[in-house]
Amino acid sequence: MFEIIGAALFLGYLPGALFFRLPGRHRDSRAALDAEERVFWHVVLSVSWSLTVVLGLAALDLYRFDRLVGITAGLVFGLLVIGRGHLRYRASAARVTWTAVLPIVLIGLSLWRFFPVSEYIIGGRDPGVLINEGVQIAQRGSIVIRDREVSGLPAFARPLFFPRYPVDEYESLRFMGMMVRDTGAGTVIGQFPHLYPASIAIGYGMAGLTGAREAVAWWAILGVLAVYFAGARWIGRGPAFAAAVLLLLHVIQVWFSRYPNSDMVMQAGVFAAVLAFARAHQDDDAFFGPVAAWILGLQLFSRVEALLAILVCGSVVVLHWAVTPGARLRWRFLAPMGLFTIVGLLYLIGPMAAYFWRAAVFLENLPLIAVVPALAAGALLLGLAVWLRARTNTVVARWLPFVLVTTLVGLGLYAFFLREPGGKLVAADAYALKDFVGLYLWWPMFALTMAGLVLVARRDFWRDPAFVLIFAAYSLFLLYKLKIVPEHFWLARRFLPVILPGALMLGCAAALGSMRGPWGIPSIVRSTAGAVVLLVVAQHYIVASAPVIPHVEYRNIIAYVEKLSTVIGPRDLAILEARDAGSDIHVLGLPLAYIYARPVLVLASVKPDAVLFSGFLADALTRYERVLYVGTGGTSLLSRQISATALSSDRVQVDEFEVTTDRLPTTIRRKEFDYGIYALTLGESAGGPFTLDIGDRDDLHLVRFHAKEPTEGRMIRWTQDASEISVTGMTGAEREVLLTMSDGGRPAGATAARVEVLFNGTRLGTAEVVPGFHDYRFTVSAALAEAASATDAPAVLRLVSTVWSPRALLTVDDGRELGVMLDKVTVR
Repeated sequence: MFEIIGAALFLGYLPGALFFRLPGRHRDSRAALDAEERVFWHVVLSVSWSLTVVLGLAALDLYRFDRLVGITAGLVFGLLVIGRGHLRYRASAARVTWTAVLPIVLIGLSLWRFFPVSEYIIGGRDPGVLINEGVQIAQRGSIVIRDREVSGLPAFARPLFFPRYPVDEYESLRFMGMMVRDTGAGTVIGQFPHLYPASIAIGYGMAGLTGAREAVAWWAILGVLAVYFAGARWIGRGPAFAAAVLLLLHVIQVWFSRYPNSDMVMQAGVFAAVLAFARAHQDDDAFFGPVAAWILGLQLFSRVEALLAILVCGSVVVLHWAVTPGARLRWRFLAPMGLFTIVGLLYLIGPMAAYFWRAAVFLENLPLIAVVPALAAGALLLGLAVWLRARTNTVVARWLPFVLVTTLVGLGLYAFFLREPGGKLVAADAYALKDFVGLYLWWPMFALTMAGLVLVARRDFWRDPAFVLIFAAYSLFLLYKLKIVPEHFWLARRFLPVILPGALMLGCAAALGSMRGPWGIPSIVRSTAGAVVLLVVAQHYIVASAPVIPHVEYRNIIAYVEKLSTVIGPRDLAILEARDAGSDIHVLGLPLAYIYARPVLVLASVKPDAVLFSGFLADALTRYERVLYVGTGGTSLLSRQISATALSSDRVQVDEFEVTTDRLPTTIRRKEFDYGIYALTLGESAGGPFTLDIGDRDDLHLVRFHAKEPTEGRMIRWTQDASEISVTGMTGAEREVLLTMSDGGRPAGATAARVEVLFNGTRLGTAEVVPGFHDYRFTVSAALAEAASATDAPAVLRLVSTVWSPRALLTVDDGRELGVMLDKVTVR
């Protein structure tokens, strides 16, 4: 514990503290900042330094945690030498006052709300990819993974495991979210930018997988503090503190503070950059110009949306120069910002081409009817500002805030009350703002936000134009075409970095009043009424987030994956079932390979080519001690030459929040992983009658069945609309198929249970399945049996069933389409 604390202070505080104290221009103005804000900058600068070093080393394939510590030690020594004993502020430093309590309270509340974090290390979605990207930086020292299982795969076998990817820069898919750049060289890269994974690598170096998972919570705490300090400078401590408290109480902030994502990183980065930008350009402290550029530039390694903040800040520099008498262009910001932008864009269009591809397509498809007038209007306004600069700048300075705020309020009211779908405007886009307000912001806070725009943003615009314009740009850009639904909280997060905290800041400023002047209402009346409204909003946020507080997404999945990794040895090769097999077993492959260093391949299809797979297996058995298959019913691998020996099985259930589309999720469900482990070998399989007891070592024989479950003392599986059984060991003497089935007790209103049976595409007959388990017999002709025995591939028994939905007919939370219950299959 002491080592972790020491490493955190050394990497997350000391470099920034020394750099911030260096003697030079404007140090006295930095010293005059509140003591708590100085500490905030010490942390922000140190974190920015550490992340820059990690990204630089990882880009060169050189990262190691001890190397990061060594380079930071060199920096600290260099800063001490440069400071030469002049690092003390002496009398110029502002003393610690009661205000230091406010960020401490925010940190304490955040620690309560943001821990414990999720155990999301599995693949399948963005969170697991981000975690594994970070762990790979920590383990292999590079953003590009050299994967031996990829490079060692024979060329003829690649189609079995690596489907083609539609972006030219990549050859195929290793795992979902992990792209193969060069199969021969085995180079793999994650599709998400690496700033957040770089922090995961640091956390992994300090505290293993626990530190890697908790990185997101520390980013969230830094984000809350950044919102507070940026707001304190613009609207005052009271409203800023209230906004920060509402933010950390909000369900979406709580959820993503525990759930791996890069939006928390961007939230902290954008608001810290906004504060640094204001200190540089409105408070005239040259030290903060490069700092703002540095922090903003790093965000290009977090999310592509950071380009919008960079564009706005660059425009504000020009705008400030145009309307301020005697102002000069701030090259201390523009020059480093240009450099960071070039490097970031090269990163996005190079290694991150798969990630940037969607953004590029979106930009390419923006309608010219909107883009051209917008560019023309921007150029016209800039030209007008430059022209007026030589004459009078008061016109632009006076009218720009009014025009901007009027436009925002008008568009906001239109989108909330009048915008309807029609033509190319789909409902999800048309109702984006309405859904955001109804599900997340809540209408009283929306009203306060509109009031904040009118009463605060218009009047105090020139105190922090970057914040107002960034808030406006993100609101217009994202709410114009942003699908906002509460589905697993997932598609909702795009408003999290800027729009939600910005709206809370404006709303709290309207409720409590700016500390910079009255509105004509007695202060005590305004503050009391505003405080009451904010308390009601806070209570609403607390109630909405209550189900999330005790929840840990995928609790105990780490222990289960670790257990599975002990079954698969480092010299074994594990083959996981395909992504389209109907289960989620494939998501275990990512952590097995990239956290626990187990050789893993994921099948590309539930029906791999039998000849190719036999050739692959023959090669793999010469290079690995064992070739194991891990999966449930859904893959056809067996043939006359390939046999499987059952080794073990497990059934795992972990907590997962429900998926909803018309309300916030409130209920915890159980996600199940039911799998068997088989050793695959080559050799002629024994012939004879084929008997398959469903639910017992059946995984490699079944395709498109539901998971096994017990009923009436039997282990059964429900069929789907079209399910298949691989029949091995055909001799040609078989004449009958015997199926033990039940209709499962179909409710009133369900279609009668009917099953059509086909053998290698030939129809054997149809059965009307009744309640209770009974044997249903189907005749196989001699010609059909002999043809099946003449090939190495297994025969395919196809069951086409009428289906019903428990969710539709029984109003239970079970969306499966159920055919009939199958207990046993015999071919004799």
